[in-house]
Amino acid sequence: MVTRVLAAAFIALLMLASAATHAAGKLTVEPDRTRLYEGEVLTLTVKGSMKLDINLTNLFSFDLSQLPSPDIEKVEPDFEILARNQHYSVQTVNTEMVGEITWTYQLAPSRTGTLSLPSLTFKDAVSDPLEIEVVAGTPPDQAASRTSFIELSADKAEVYVQEQLVLTVRLFFSGNLIRGELSEPEHPDAIIESLGQQKESTRYRDGIRYRVVERRYAIFPQTPGTLSLAPIRFDGQSRDASGQLRFLRDQQQLYDVPVKAVPAEYPMDQAWLPASKVTLSDEGLPSGQELIAGSNLNHKITLEADGLPSEALPPIVQDMPGAIRSYPEQPIRNTETTPSGLRSALQQTAALVPVQTGDVIVPAIRIPWWNTETNTLEEAVLPARHYTVSGNSALPAAASSPETSTPAEGPASEPTANVDTAQRTGSGDSRWLWATGIFAALWLITLGLWWRARQAPSGKQESHPAADDSNERQAFEALKNAINEGSGQTSRALLRWARLKFPERDFGSVHDLLRFAGNQPLNDAFERFQATLYSGQQHGEHARERTDLVKALQTLRETSGKNQTRSQELPPLYPSSLTS
Repeated sequence: MVTRVLAAAFIALLMLASAATHAAGKLTVEPDRTRLYEGEVLTLTVKGSMKLDINLTNLFSFDLSQLPSPDIEKVEPDFEILARNQHYSVQTVNTEMVGEITWTYQLAPSRTGTLSLPSLTFKDAVSDPLEIEVVAGTPPDQAASRTSFIELSADKAEVYVQEQLVLTVRLFFSGNLIRGELSEPEHPDAIIESLGQQKESTRYRDGIRYRVVERRYAIFPQTPGTLSLAPIRFDGQSRDASGQLRFLRDQQQLYDVPVKAVPAEYPMDQAWLPASKVTLSDEGLPSGQELIAGSNLNHKITLEADGLPSEALPPIVQDMPGAIRSYPEQPIRNTETTPSGLRSALQQTAALVPVQTGDVIVPAIRIPWWNTETNTLEEAVLPARHYTVSGNSALPAAASSPETSTPAEGPASEPTANVDTAQRTGSGDSRWLWATGIFAALWLITLGLWWRARQAPSGKQESHPAADDSNERQAFEALKNAINEGSGQTSRALLRWARLKFPERDFGSVHDLLRFAGNQPLNDAFERFQATLYSGQQHGEHARERTDLVKALQTLRETSGKNQTRSQELPPLYPSSLTS
């Protein structure tokens, strides 16, 4: 009887030893399901074991977190690893310390179809491969109660090349959002501008209250064909009412947008202006029909367009008759962001001085543009104006010349001109020169003081460098690459770098950055670079514009007094008021 008991005990010990050996050589992989819908997250549990060398010497210094882990990276690119966790338990098997380790992974499928989970290895243990079926759509039991989802819409079904397409991105989510990243639209052959700050609100869908984040973008395709944007993606985490952590994931793609070429009836020698509205106006000329010789007129012409950036607007050229001398100033460009898109203006100011008596005609200005709402060719027109120049301090009408005068020509080039006119014109020029000199001196003094203040050392900043300096450097390198490639994504890259470089300023657009910098050379360099994107010329013909913009941005980067960067690349998805 005793012999039988001993034999049974011996057999049981052999079975336990065999099981322990088998467990040590086997890696168990358990998915929470083998069929899921796109946008859902798969929970994968991996269990393994290994012998531990724990004794009195290393008992208090042994660190379980330093143990190896399975080669989970093999599941990419079919799955994206969103999160990972691990738990340990230690037990004694045949007088040996064995660690039972459990890894938990959150995996997001990258596509629909049958995906393969390859064999994983840990030490000498190998798991069996698995297949996961990913189905398109939404689970029937969650169709009316989704935790998060994206909606995309555009204001047009098709556009012309370089015409504005307004894309609206809305993210709906419920629960307490802990973390979230919403991607932005990108395309190599399109210029994309953010239309101001994102908006937060609440809406009800199917009786469920959602918090909504809305972003708008103006997209300008640069080549005819089809515009296919990459999907907009959202990845985040939320905590439900029970305190359980949930992973959120969704993506949506806008429909393909046909991009039409420039219509054949559009004048090929004119700048292509596809817009919903273009107006041309001026001020500074008298409403009557008489001009006084020697008087100074401040003539300002304004070209405005809805649906275009100011860099796309052509320069305003007006050939004045010889009886009127024109002294033009540098044009001023301005672009505003509105919920409906970009609104731009180009202002050209010139000082006009009548110098010859008689009848003169200020010529008309005609700027063709394409009305994208009516699909017709139109013209913005400033009509011609007829004036009679009178006065004694000017040349007689017989001496008038049809040739256009230039600023280089002065009253001294006309020996028959009245002396009084020359004196008064010279006096006016002198006053302008003195005023310009004084303002320039004051500006230089202010610039010097600002430079000195920005260069002052700050011990606090040096002792506590920003944690994301590497992100800012990488963003600036990406910005320089975009500029040197003449990419339409330059504005996006510039805005991304600016948000990292100046975390205290939440820039909504590039124009917010330019206003904040207050740097005229940077403004000019950016305008020239943007103009090259709409010129239709080859990339290699604008090397100087690219170099000037890089230098201006390098100067801004070096002279800025702060190296702090924000910890997240994207602006916060929701304000603090929405977290409660």
